[in-house]
Formats: sequence, C-alpha cells, structure tokens
Amino acid sequence: MTDAFSALAGNLEAIVGQGLYRSRRITESPQGIHLQIDGRKVLNFCSNDYLGLANHPAVVQAFKAGADRYGVGSGSAHLICGHSAAHHALEEELAAFIGRDRALLFSTGYMANMGVISALVGRGDAVFEDRLNHASLLDGGLLSGARFNRYAHGDVSHLNAKLETAQGRKLIVTDGVFSMDGDLAPLQSLSETAKNHDAWLMVDDAHGLGVIGEQGRGIVDYYGLGQDDVPILIGTLGKAFGTFGAFVAGSDVLIETLIQKARTYIYTTALPAAVAEATRASLKIVMTESWRRDKLKMLSERFRQGAQQLGLQLMPSSSAIQPVLIGDSQRAVDISNALLNAGLLVSAIRPPTVPQGSARLRVTFSAQHEERHVDRLLAALDNLHP
Repeated sequence: MTDAFSALAGNLEAIVGQGLYRSRRITESPQGIHLQIDGRKVLNFCSNDYLGLANHPAVVQAFKAGADRYGVGSGSAHLICGHSAAHHALEEELAAFIGRDRALLFSTGYMANMGVISALVGRGDAVFEDRLNHASLLDGGLLSGARFNRYAHGDVSHLNAKLETAQGRKLIVTDGVFSMDGDLAPLQSLSETAKNHDAWLMVDDAHGLGVIGEQGRGIVDYYGLGQDDVPILIGTLGKAFGTFGAFVAGSDVLIETLIQKARTYIYTTALPAAVAEATRASLKIVMTESWRRDKLKMLSERFRQGAQQLGLQLMPSSSAIQPVLIGDSQRAVDISNALLNAGLLVSAIRPPTVPQGSARLRVTFSAQHEERHVDRLLAALDNLHP
C-alpha cells in the first residue's frame, strides 16, 4: 500500500533545497532582550516586544491577580458566558485610548482580520489590498468571497485605477506599519481615496500601536486622522503591549455588526480574563512611559546610521523594524546562523513571507536594548559582510 504522505516528504526535501525550511527554537526563559535558547544565552533582536512589557513586573502581577480572581480558562465564547468584567473594561479602555466609539476583543490578530473582512464584504463586493499586506489580511480577503484585488505597495494611483471599475461594497485593507519592511502606509492618501470612491478603509496597526503616535496611539494618530477617516482599526496586543489577543475599534454600528456576523468572534472561546487584566496594566504603562518610545527611536536611528556606514543594504524604515536586505534565501539563513553562533538571535525572513529575491535579516529593537547592544550587533554584521 502506498504511503498517503509520501508526496509530502518530497515536498519537504524541495523546501530544504531552496533554503526555505523553517524550524523552531525552544525558548527556556521569559521574553526579553536576553533569551535562553537550546541551553545557551543569546541577545535577542527578533522579538515584537517593542516596549519590553512581556515580562514587566506590573503586567505579570496583573496576570496573576486576574488568574486568582477569574481562574485560567474563560470557559466559553463571548456570546455565551465567556465575556468577563475584565474583558469589558479592557474594551472600554482601549476605545478611550485611541479615541473611538467602541472596541471589540478577538482571541488573535489573525482571527480579527479574518472575521472583520468576511463580515463586511462577500460575493458581489470587492476588496483591495496592498501587495505587501500581512498573510492574515490577504487570507481574509481571499476567503471572504469578494472579488480580490491587490495594488502595488503603497501605490495609491494604482489603487485608484482599480477602484474605478469596482462593483458592490468596496473595502480597502492595509497594514499600518508593514511587518517585514518597517515602512508606513500612506494613510492620508488612502483615506482620501476611500472617501472619493465611497469605500471603507481598514488598517491593521499591529506594529504601530503602542510604538508611534501620541502616547503610542498608533499610525492613525500619527497622521492626525480619526475614526471618520479610518473607520476600521485593528490592533494587536501581543506586540508592543506584551500580552496576547487583538481588538477591532470603530463606530457603534461597526462593532454591533461584528458581534452579529464575525464568525471568528462568535464561534471561538474568549481569551482568558487574566490576559485582559494583564493588558489593562500594560495599557497604563504604554500611556505613561513615553521614554520607552523615545529610546526605541534612538536605538533604531543608531542602528541605521551604523549600518549605512558599513554599507549594509537597509530598507526605508523609520520604525523599530530594520530589515537588512540579503537577497538569496540560503545566504540569509547562513548569516542568521553565524550571528547565532556569535550569541545574537536575528531571524532570516524568506519567501513566501517576502517576495522572491528579497530574503533579509529582520532586525527588531526593544526599549530594553542599550546602545552597546546595537554596537555589538553592528560589529558582528561587519565581520560577516552580509
């Protein structure tokens, strides 16, 4: 009898041969700039814990107190009996933080994006996505049943041309800060375009919320825009906030529509109430400790200046995400492994996460890093000549 999975083995071998094989490393310590991985201590430059809150004492204590009060599991979906006072308080605090009518918690950012897009558009409608959007946004558009359109990265003219012939409801979807490039979406132009074509604009600010804008209110605030300009805003809590989960924020009618129609909200267990309590604590830190954002900006600028002096090929990013373009996938993996041997953890990002021929080292910074850590990374890259 033929092994039903024999073809899969050949596929795996092909992935290895292309330098695209992915493997997991086992972390044996809390998240932070120093990690214990596979029995050794490394300096971490690949986490999205931008503000260093994932292991912050106040956040940890709030999580413990939440578990003492609410237990561990939420027991049910939000619409059954899983929506606790902690969840509700966090939704209200997040809405107030970013200046929106309401917010709605989702268990993950992926589920938020999938649920929102499919709740708002379907067969007979059209969705328009930046070519470099995160996989969750692309998957949400593809699975919604709406006509799926991709426009060139940040190219509003290309988007305009596609919108001219669109039928039905029209939804424009973009990342705020692009996770693999670190650049910002042209939100002002996108907002004007959406209004001109009677389209909705949805922004996933996973990598901007907490990091940019006044008090870390994100990319919409950074551009001086509001709820009328960007009616659908997605935020994740597992990055700058250091916890877990996601939310959608907007008008009352948007949130009520999602409660009724977003399948990834209706048909899944609510995230633990203790996570909501931990996030309420991290939100207070995000709002009050602006030095974390200031330091993050300083570290990123120091790295860019040093990398340019070394002749490294950087991408046009002003965020905490600083990709070093390598090109060849296997070469990127080899450099990443060499850095790990030197005690530095930097991810090699390869297709299909990024376009063919654009494999890179994705360097990310945390407010916990110091200038000496940046200089150590630069010295290691100089020795490797990527």
